[in-house]
Amino acid sequence: MHSPVGDLTLFEEDEAITVVEWGRVPSGEATPLLTEAKNQLNAYFDGTLTKFDLPLRPAGSDFQKRVCALMYKIPFGELMTYGQIAKVLGSAPRAVGGACGRNPIPIIIPCHRVTGANGKLTGFSGGAGLETKEFLLNIEIKKLL
Repeated sequence: MHSPVGDLTLFEEDEAITVVEWGRVPSGEATPLLTEAKNQLNAYFDGTLTKFDLPLRPAGSDFQKRVCALMYKIPFGELMTYGQIAKVLGSAPRAVGGACGRNPIPIIIPCHRVTGANGKLTGFSGGAGLETKEFLLNIEIKKLL
């Protein structure tokens, strides 16, 4: 799909979204779930959707899945720091940062809502990096104003 942050390709397996990836594959089957995910992403970018409602199955270690589950719960327009997530999970901020960087379902699992200490924008591996993270957060801030 085309998006304001570049082309995105969505993947599903066993009726759950497993990957959102920057870039475009030449062809693929448009299943009902992928169509719904695309519709929800478009609504998010338009500022009309604040919570995704899709079956998700992120891959990764148990720790990575716990980080993803916690990130998914961060409300639209709100932020958490790597340190706050680490404290909840009994881990270290650097480990949380690594798990965020490996988030296989960015935007839908909102790793862009995770910041460094004092709200500093750090680390974003999708799209154009921090510029993309800032763009996504601006969508949310504008909607809340």
